[in-house]
Amino acid sequence: MKKTLLTMAVLAAVSLPVLAQNVAIVNGKAIPSSRVEALKQQVERSGRPVTPEMMGQIKEELIAREIFMQEARKRGLDATEDYKNQLEMARQSLLIRELFADFQKKNPITDADIKAEYDKFSAANGGKEFRARHILVEKEAEALDLIAQIKKGGSFEELAKKTSKDPGSGANGGDLDWAAAGSYVTEFSAAMSKLEKGQMTEAPVKTQFGFHIIRVDDVREAQLPKLDEVKPQITQQLQQQKIAKYQETLRSKAKVQ
Repeated sequence: MKKTLLTMAVLAAVSLPVLAQNVAIVNGKAIPSSRVEALKQQVERSGRPVTPEMMGQIKEELIAREIFMQEARKRGLDATEDYKNQLEMARQSLLIRELFADFQKKNPITDADIKAEYDKFSAANGGKEFRARHILVEKEAEALDLIAQIKKGGSFEELAKKTSKDPGSGANGGDLDWAAAGSYVTEFSAAMSKLEKGQMTEAPVKTQFGFHIIRVDDVREAQLPKLDEVKPQITQQLQQQKIAKYQETLRSKAKVQ
């Protein structure tokens, strides 16, 4: 009796570490607990929280995968050329992903990098913004006639609704909302920039789209987002630029025959 109890105790002592290392054993094949952690990390990378309920689902998923894998091997599907080719492609994708993750880890984007990029953005987009309206027509004579009507008291907004060929602004009385001068084609931008608040162009402005009558309703300093508001986007942009440059460097060094 004592010998039996001793044997059971020894077996239990041996079995406990084995069970701790494995999440389950399917048809004699162990599923290591390390796979739970690997799948858990995949879920976390996708942005989903890993709850206790999710951990149970992960365990069930791994058991199902092992069952299906065993059946696939039993049928010899792991020996086909198609499977081997897909397996190699998947291996390459995983390894390349690890390469770029390692590069990003060793070459992080600093706060100084982000501030420098933000300063460049501010310099390029700063200055004045214009709240303008326009009426777009095909012929200069038509534009001259509209200017004459407006000067006699005609409503710019109503004439824009009736005659403007610009589908985006015409229905709104020619309203173009707030925008920097650089947002428009050169001829339009140059004419608009010369106008003060409340002024309208004295002559039609010709562009590739036709003839414009422009009125500036208001002018203000550009309203740029704060650094903290665009920091995530700038960080992502700089990371993509670094990765692209790294890829180009690797390709330039490679000997391709």
